[in-house]
Amino acid sequence: MGPTAVSEEAAAAEPRTPGASPLAGRHRPGPPAAGRRGRRENLAGLLFMSPWIAGFLILTAGPMIASLYFAFTDYNLFDAPRWIGLDNFTEMFGDARWRHSVSLTLWYVVVGTPLKLAAALGVALLLSQKRRGQGFYRAAFYAPSLIGASVSIAIVWRAIFSDDAVVDRGQRLFGLSAGGWVGDPDMIVYSLVALTVWQFGAPMVIFLAGLKQVPVSLHEAAEVDGAGPLRRFWNITLPMISPVLFFNVLLETIHSFQIFGSAYILGGAGGTCGPADGTLVYTCYLYIQGFENSRMGMASAMAWMLLLAVGLVTAVLFRSQKHWVHYEEAAR
Repeated sequence: MGPTAVSEEAAAAEPRTPGASPLAGRHRPGPPAAGRRGRRENLAGLLFMSPWIAGFLILTAGPMIASLYFAFTDYNLFDAPRWIGLDNFTEMFGDARWRHSVSLTLWYVVVGTPLKLAAALGVALLLSQKRRGQGFYRAAFYAPSLIGASVSIAIVWRAIFSDDAVVDRGQRLFGLSAGGWVGDPDMIVYSLVALTVWQFGAPMVIFLAGLKQVPVSLHEAAEVDGAGPLRRFWNITLPMISPVLFFNVLLETIHSFQIFGSAYILGGAGGTCGPADGTLVYTCYLYIQGFENSRMGMASAMAWMLLLAVGLVTAVLFRSQKHWVHYEEAAR
């Protein structure tokens, strides 16, 4: 007796509901309509995604591939690109002005980013406490993030730090040397940092969201044990909001590397980015090479070097987070 006969006898021995079909317990293949319906749903999803896909290919992926090719060519936007290999990169590394832009950008990132985050965290700690007019203060401190990156604000900022303006007159009241910051090659970069710190509203809102997640019971227990405000902040608040802090550090560092508009406007927008290249950050020099010197090949090479640098810094930050970022899942 074969296996088929045994299975048929077992099926025949099973009790069946009166009136039920003998084939009721057997597997039936799904109707072909289900497969067609799934294909139609996939097609509809691709149809709705097609504008984004087309925009990504035409406006992002395509220009990136073209820029990578132009980085190895001599291209001036008017003549056909001429392949020159690594000459753009060789010239770039030997350019003293390029090295100055790199050092100035690194200085701006190292100084401006921590100051901006410190201001954002300090104000967030103040606004996290319940007080009257809390909504108004949050909106007031967030407003500079909405308008600070505009050209008009950069022009106003340049006027504030010009000769015989508000800052200059304030210096005279304290007996400091008179003179506007935007005309001083050594001081104009500090006005750029001040403009950056003034726009702390966006990271402040993120810090506020993180502070809302810190349990009040932990602070109350630590206070009962005699821990002061600074110790509670260092041992409770800071570790609890470390994922939010990491997010803000990563985001603001990338934004600092991409600074352009305010540096170009504060520098005078005259093709030099400040007196004696005082605000010649990396993207400003990239713009000068590409659109003022018509050296699009060199500008493309500089853009890819910036992409590699930002990628390297991002990788270092992600590798370092295991030493100072504390996630709730890892603590369980």
